[in-house]
Amino acid sequence: MSDRPLRIALLTHSVNPRGGVVHTLELAAALHEAGHAVTVLAPAAPGQRLFRQPPCAVELVPVQTTPRDTVEMVRSRIEAFVQHLRGMLARERFDVLHTHDSIGGNALARLSDAGDIDGFVRTVHHLDSFDVPQLTQWQHTAFARASQVLCVSRLWREHLASEYGIAAHEVPNGVDTTRFSPQARSSDAALAQRLGIRRGAPVVLALGGVEERKNTARLLSAFALLRVSHPQAQLVVAGGASLLDHSAYALRFRVLMQELGFDDDPAQPVRLTGPLPDEDIPSLYRLADVVAMPSLREGFGLVVLEALASGVPVVASRIAPFTEYLAEDDVSWADPSDAGAIAAALRHALSTRDAQRIARSASRLSGHFSWQASAERHAALYRAAIQETEACP
Repeated sequence: MSDRPLRIALLTHSVNPRGGVVHTLELAAALHEAGHAVTVLAPAAPGQRLFRQPPCAVELVPVQTTPRDTVEMVRSRIEAFVQHLRGMLARERFDVLHTHDSIGGNALARLSDAGDIDGFVRTVHHLDSFDVPQLTQWQHTAFARASQVLCVSRLWREHLASEYGIAAHEVPNGVDTTRFSPQARSSDAALAQRLGIRRGAPVVLALGGVEERKNTARLLSAFALLRVSHPQAQLVVAGGASLLDHSAYALRFRVLMQELGFDDDPAQPVRLTGPLPDEDIPSLYRLADVVAMPSLREGFGLVVLEALASGVPVVASRIAPFTEYLAEDDVSWADPSDAGAIAAALRHALSTRDAQRIARSASRLSGHFSWQASAERHAALYRAAIQETEACP
């Protein structure tokens, strides 16, 4: 096909700042800046809006506010996307319909079955393990029915190939070095005061909230061990807006806090901030002395790139996908199954912090991972899929 600008619909599962949503909005902005006509679709309850407004068009898909459970929530959002997209497709046409989650994937699969669309693109960031068969089925349908599958890491590309026989394309993530920088701002001190963060405590920051996949409870145990050598240390756990139910794990985390003698108030060493405004995040990174990401499972780990770009050392799990793109001295490595190993990595990151080394790592990584390059790769894959479709009789 020609090199004309593409009309692209990007579907995401939430208006809240989750990794896949951030990826969608950054990709949308980069594709928009490259001249494509992009529309972002996100489900929104009454009064909700995207945590960050992209420079392109946005369609908020109305959804109910109080579903009975996770299955009912997912089912209702799939239906909402189907009905909303049917209305949109009646008045406009897209060259590409690209979803980053299972909700959008199942909605697009239903539209494909009905003949409303010719196919769709699905990015798999990571796959979850569910106890509920219906959630597992929806997750499988969302990538198995896609006409083109993308992944953000070699780990998940190879997993899809070996487990499901799907030939996915690997695409790069990116980092916005104009947004994330070591340069201090006046907003940093104001945020520290508002959240009760003690400067130079040292401060250990974890982004993503309290979730089993994020290994937050084991990080808490590691933090308790760190306090033996750094008794003034403070742990800040930020974020946590999720469509999935993490309440059981959060309860175990709270019990562990009590067992370790921690409480969550401004005078205590553990601070749970919950979701924060998007404009707070660059300052939050700069307030940290180390960013901890001892995850048990990740799609890519955008937090690592953002933290290094902010001049902050990182502790990361010695597992893929981190081991795919990080060099040995980019981060302090940890065995995520061992609280003692995580604590040792935290001590190593604090004791060997070197601004020049972090800057070199950040420069190399930002040169390899840019949203502009990601948009170019996406556009090339979109065009290849369109040409293949047009060539079919």
